[in-house]
Amino acid sequence: MPLKNHLPRMAMLAAVLALSACAAPAAKPLYSWGSYQNSVYQHLKSNGSDSGAQIAQLEAELQKNTASGAATPPGLHGHLALLYSKMGDDSSVVRHLEKERALFPESAAYIDFLLKNAIKKPAPKS
Repeated sequence: MPLKNHLPRMAMLAAVLALSACAAPAAKPLYSWGSYQNSVYQHLKSNGSDSGAQIAQLEAELQKNTASGAATPPGLHGHLALLYSKMGDDSSVVRHLEKERALFPESAAYIDFLLKNAIKKPAPKS
């Protein structure tokens, strides 16, 4: 069969492919970043002041992610551990570092290092 006879079919196929490409839904982001990136920026910009407000903001972000079933981004629990360490809340530091390690096992060696050094015990008095 000559090529001329196949041109209408090829044009139809091209149109269908073009339209189906337009109808593809946008890919869902892997993580729900929310206010996390802005919080880290504000922490660095303010030289680490106002840890309490950032803790409240990030804890609310975690609750929102949990309620919506969205994935928590890497580093969020680690950043919360840093903020809690500035507040002196050692149990929350350990809890968030362990959660970070559970969510992102590739960070286990670093998290283990942080956990080992997270809570400094006072030196024995002589």
